[in-house]
Amino acid sequence: MFRITEDAARRPLILFGRAPQPRDEDSVARGPDWTQARPPAIQAALARVSALPSGGWYVLDASRRIGERPSFYWVAGRELVAWRSAGVVHVAPNACPHMSAPLCEGHLRDGKLVCPWHGLALGDHQHGAWAQLTSHDDGVLAWVRLDGTEAPTERPILAPRPDRYLEGTIRKVARCDPADVIANRLDPWHGAHFHPHSFARLQVLGQQDDALAVRVAFRVAGPLAVEVDCTFHCPEPRTIVMTIIDGEGAGSVVETHATPLAAGHTAIVETTLATSERSGFELARRAGALLRPLVERAAARLWTEDKAYAERTAYLRQGVTPAAWIEERGPLVTPGSRV
Repeated sequence: MFRITEDAARRPLILFGRAPQPRDEDSVARGPDWTQARPPAIQAALARVSALPSGGWYVLDASRRIGERPSFYWVAGRELVAWRSAGVVHVAPNACPHMSAPLCEGHLRDGKLVCPWHGLALGDHQHGAWAQLTSHDDGVLAWVRLDGTEAPTERPILAPRPDRYLEGTIRKVARCDPADVIANRLDPWHGAHFHPHSFARLQVLGQQDDALAVRVAFRVAGPLAVEVDCTFHCPEPRTIVMTIIDGEGAGSVVETHATPLAAGHTAIVETTLATSERSGFELARRAGALLRPLVERAAARLWTEDKAYAERTAYLRQGVTPAAWIEERGPLVTPGSRV
């Protein structure tokens, strides 16, 4: 069923797919977006989110990107190495306990990580001060737990996910703090203005229990779009989840995770888990490897722009001098430009 309407710029828009239920107009937020996006309210929401427990867990990367070849990661100022052995993800300090060689340049032998400098083989058992860290593979993302910062939990704190899904995950590094990434998502009002290529229109419906409710029309091609109702909420301080609650693809989620790397640097790991009740979805899911690049390309485009948004926020908050910015990035790059 197709429905003719207008986008945010009052151009013709063709909506298709299952439409969300009509909303009580009295419950819809009123006024221009720039007045609804109130900085004090966004900062208050961010403060509430920052106080949530995390269990000490941090996202590393997409689970499928960690294989038998050791990979290097920064997390909260620590050098870590991750690898997979017998199907299990392992994470440990990257420095060899012998002479601090980078274990990420080593290799696996009989399930053990072999140092590239002198051949020390490290496995499940502690060797001096070196020991593997607690890790978790949820089937989509790989996590590591850094103990000693807060009360640990056995597993990462996750929002509900669909049982069947088509997955796509991107990872970008931004010059900002995790809070800048979460604050970006706590400001949905910028969506149709800053990303007109992806969002034909967006309306914030209200906020309940620290969850923002939004009606958004996602562009498919040209004037074709799908309109859904979704919520944004944070299950823990470094994660914000968009969940489609009504309309086409209900139950689909987009998880945005912000992992601190080192001072002023954050990894943005965003995974899309798309689902549908339509009969053809199972075929699409089986073709996931072919469709995944399309999902990831769309997410990467959004985060090229939103990374600039978050970096601009950090630049203004931190009071970086123009001279320092120019020295680091060059004279032709404006703080927060989409590069």
